[in-house]
Amino acid sequence: DNLKALFRPVTMVVPDLMQICEIMLFSEGFDGAKGLAKKMTVLYKLSKEQLSKQHHYDFGLRALKSVLVMAGSLKRGSPDMPEQLVLMRALRDMNLPKFVFDDVPLFLGLINDLFPGMDCPRVRYAQFNDTVEGDLQENGYQVLTEASEQVDKVVQLYEVVMTRHTTMVVGQTGGGKTVILNTLARAQTKLGKKTTLHTINPKAITVAELYGVLDPDTRDWTDGLLSNIFREINKSLADGRDEARYLVFDGDVDAVWVESMNSVMDDNKLLTLPNGERIRLMDHCKLLFEVYDLQYASPATISRCGMVYVDSRNLGYQPFVSTWLSKRGSDAERDTLANLFGKYADPAIAWVLEGIDGEDLVRRPKQIVPATNLNMAAQLCMMFDATLKSDRPELADPVVIEALFVMAMVWSVGSVLVQSPETPDRDRFDAFIKKISGMGVIDGDRVSPSQLPTRSLYEYCFDTADLCWKAWRT
Repeated sequence: DNLKALFRPVTMVVPDLMQICEIMLFSEGFDGAKGLAKKMTVLYKLSKEQLSKQHHYDFGLRALKSVLVMAGSLKRGSPDMPEQLVLMRALRDMNLPKFVFDDVPLFLGLINDLFPGMDCPRVRYAQFNDTVEGDLQENGYQVLTEASEQVDKVVQLYEVVMTRHTTMVVGQTGGGKTVILNTLARAQTKLGKKTTLHTINPKAITVAELYGVLDPDTRDWTDGLLSNIFREINKSLADGRDEARYLVFDGDVDAVWVESMNSVMDDNKLLTLPNGERIRLMDHCKLLFEVYDLQYASPATISRCGMVYVDSRNLGYQPFVSTWLSKRGSDAERDTLANLFGKYADPAIAWVLEGIDGEDLVRRPKQIVPATNLNMAAQLCMMFDATLKSDRPELADPVVIEALFVMAMVWSVGSVLVQSPETPDRDRFDAFIKKISGMGVIDGDRVSPSQLPTRSLYEYCFDTADLCWKAWRT
């Protein structure tokens, strides 16, 4: 130890979170700050230990400070509300947006243990919620109002953006991140706060093209894409003008380009360019990141941002399918297709993604390219649309529609599966589809639509001209 001391003149000390919490709570006007600080630090300690390990989770001092600031504003807004309830609401509303699907019940359980018998329903912003729901309907989306669903995620993003000037919207493709961002912008515009989104992909260009470059010999300055947009949006607003400008980074976050943004993301709010120019982030501007995951981001970057996690499991593929069905021609066709989705698509997608076969668990099939449930459902709908182009009356026969649906299933849900001597997953999928279809099988190069071929479905296509299954080899 004494040898270490000789070589390390600077010692890093872990901050005393409890003392910091207590002092901040007192300064925000809380009387029972000591007990509340204890509860808060215990909650963060337990969350760190018991919740799953995700790249975008941060339970450090910065996250704690933002909750304390929000608790203070809630306290001033509702001075008659009990202090425990105020803190519980701040802890829940600031942390829930970032949790993945499986961690939400665990975190709510921890909060209920620390604040027993307390229940504070989510605050509904009457005007904002109604505008969001109306906007989603206008743009042809399904309006999902349950907890952690589309409307709730827009409200969560709205709350996080109000308290943080840098927010990351994290989640799988097909979870609805872009829809949430665009809906928030449109809803705020309708409510009288003009909101514009300036979207750039930071990985599409080099760092020099992003921030600008200073020629070492001539000292000529070439402005970058980000520096130019950043300078433009941070120009002062005219007096009395209520406007919001969001700079959206739609691309991977990694240390190559994002570390230069750290001074903008923290309380300094300054972007320093290679030519020495400093641009301050104004109050009407915010930074938003739309990203798949934060695997390559440093903890320093993650701790500076508010997080909203959009889990594709909350959205699922049902809203997409409902919208697609509503655009089909006749009621009879809609009913037939809805039944076919229940019969084939739901169990097949569960089999491919989770390895669920009825009530049994089987080995999960191997995918060539990882696909989400929404990818598969969208591909299935497009495949079906492509095969059923004609308006011939014989194609409206439910037997023919089912045969076309089975073919679309094989080349959408079953298309990503691996077929090799070690993993014959296409053969397994073929057997699974034949089992749930309940149809008879027959051998031959031409098979009627009411039956299925004995050989693999991958070796056949359904011919809409002759209304029968035909082997590819013919």
